[in-house]
Amino acid sequence: MKRPIRVLVAKVGLDGHDRGAKIIATALRDAGMEVIYTGLRQTPEMVVNAALQEDVDAIGISILSGAHNTVFPKIIQLMKAKGMDDVLLTGGGTIPDEDEKKLSALGIGKLFHPGSSTSSIVDYIKEWVNEHRAF
Repeated sequence: MKRPIRVLVAKVGLDGHDRGAKIIATALRDAGMEVIYTGLRQTPEMVVNAALQEDVDAIGISILSGAHNTVFPKIIQLMKAKGMDDVLLTGGGTIPDEDEKKLSALGIGKLFHPGSSTSSIVDYIKEWVNEHRAF
């Protein structure tokens, strides 16, 4: 790879708990990735537009509000509409296994639960990007 992996980390909606997102953003940065953290209260449109402008390889959504069945499908829909088929949409939070399976069927990548190791998140993003993105 000729440049660092670029990851956009975002909090969508009214979920005001961003400690986990900041921890993940720091871990990704420490692993050599370029991280864009959009901050709190983003809309799906804001996230996708920022990801497009920043030419990211992956989008990571942190969600604890229970709105994952609304947020992830909307973001993946917007990504597809903008031709971002080679960008990973992943994330984490309190997401029941049944919902995780439905989201996976829509094309959302692996979702990480509270307590997941930062190294497993880093490894997943690196492997996915190396397999799916052409540089």
